[in-house]
Amino acid sequence: MFNRKRPVTVGVIGAGNISPIYLQADSKFSALRITQVADLDMGRAAALAKRFGKQAVTVEELLANPEIEIVVNLTPPEAHAAVAMQALEAGKHVYNEKPLAVEREDAQALLAMARMRGLRVGCAPDTFLGGGYQTCRALIDAGAIGRPVFAAARMLSSGPEHWHPNPHFFYKRGAGPLFDIGPYYLTALVALLGMASRAVAMARITHAERIITSQPCYGQRIPVEVPTLVIGTLEFGAGVLANLIVTFDAPAMYDAALTIYGTDGVLQCPDPNTFGGPVRLLRKGKKEWEDVPIAHRWVENARGIGVAEMAEAIRKGRPHRAGTELAYHVLDLMHALSEAANEGRCVNVSSTCDRPEPLPAEWDGSLS
Repeated sequence: MFNRKRPVTVGVIGAGNISPIYLQADSKFSALRITQVADLDMGRAAALAKRFGKQAVTVEELLANPEIEIVVNLTPPEAHAAVAMQALEAGKHVYNEKPLAVEREDAQALLAMARMRGLRVGCAPDTFLGGGYQTCRALIDAGAIGRPVFAAARMLSSGPEHWHPNPHFFYKRGAGPLFDIGPYYLTALVALLGMASRAVAMARITHAERIITSQPCYGQRIPVEVPTLVIGTLEFGAGVLANLIVTFDAPAMYDAALTIYGTDGVLQCPDPNTFGGPVRLLRKGKKEWEDVPIAHRWVENARGIGVAEMAEAIRKGRPHRAGTELAYHVLDLMHALSEAANEGRCVNVSSTCDRPEPLPAEWDGSLS
């Protein structure tokens, strides 16, 4: 008989900057067993494999391994769709780093292939499953701020060329602040408020090129192909309006915030790129903010929680939370904002998704 409590075997494709935190996931989540890591650069794969006690293999070897059930795809954005399609064709479930794909059509092809093969597609970000945002979700569902009316979200930074070891891809199509950072904010908003139906926006490229000040590419120049400042407004379910500002044009700073305003109070949410708090609540008629205790356990850097939750869902035959419809809807929203900015019009959003179910506070990352 098939053992539903047997950990799901995972292979990682992509040995870039985000890979180390994912390769630690099986030390946090017993639902996972990560065995192999692959990259086009076998030297990078070998170094990571040695560091985390995994096996370095080629992409072809990983995809051919019958023990691998989930492929975690950590390649650059422009490769997300192609690598995910290879994995699906090899009979593997896939969990992509964000965004799901660069183009809507490529994402639709992935989802069609997954349906045809009876496979799962999951996608980052999974930060909304952390203790901070699960606490925010519980407060909204309990009516702590009454009926949500509007939201304000912002991410202001000076750009990844000041800290990332290889920041070139951030300024290509499929990245920029909207497609790289936007998924954290849009996923959090959808998880809290439900799907969005309309978008308007304005955007600009402030500097035609960026100069890298991080190592090892110090002094190199990056041509900018995508807007580095996007300001948009989205209409969510029940008429809730949300303003979103994302930019790489704020000198020498990082400022992140997401606030939900309701009929009976205000909820200050954590940075959507994190898993913990703080969570603060201002109730109607009160002058002092409340610091709300985090009621869920996952408050440290828990990247990989989406993979682990998907693994449990596979074993138990239920929908996973960092799922297909959510990831596609977020991609669709980013394209809607881009089209609204480029064409100077309000764009209707055709994709739909349900709010993911809350993650039980007691979930410990196991298959029990």
